[in-house]
Amino acid sequence: MPGPVFTRTNHDEDQSPRFYSTSTVVASPAAAAETVIASITGIDGGLGVATGVWLSGDASFTVGTSGTAIRLRIRTGVTAGAGTVVSDTGALTGGIAAANLVSQDIQGTDTTATGGTVIASTSYCLTLTVTAGSAASTVSQVNLVALVI
Repeated sequence: MPGPVFTRTNHDEDQSPRFYSTSTVVASPAAAAETVIASITGIDGGLGVATGVWLSGDASFTVGTSGTAIRLRIRTGVTAGAGTVVSDTGALTGGIAAANLVSQDIQGTDTTATGGTVIASTSYCLTLTVTAGSAASTVSQVNLVALVI
């Protein structure tokens, strides 16, 4: 049996408090370490959550010296290597070589977000690791979006 049917449209209801976005580059990977490249904090604790928080990230970056693969992750929290992994691209090798400009995206849903004070204390970060990178990679563009559903 299907779920409840929508009985009204929400064209006159402001959904903007459910949308969070950043395009600020936090840092670029200095070598082969997982590095936070974007983060979102301050999600409204008064929002109800039916499904979770849908997350989408993308980044453009120049691969540093000796880079052979890249890995994007979306994590809870704002610390590289900490927090729960919400989504992970795994090691991507196509087109990855020193000095190449690469653009990659990632999406995922945090189904553990429950609303109230829990969601107010939830932050998210987008991280980048350049495998075998022996010199800095440079992030030139980033975007991280969180939509509370």
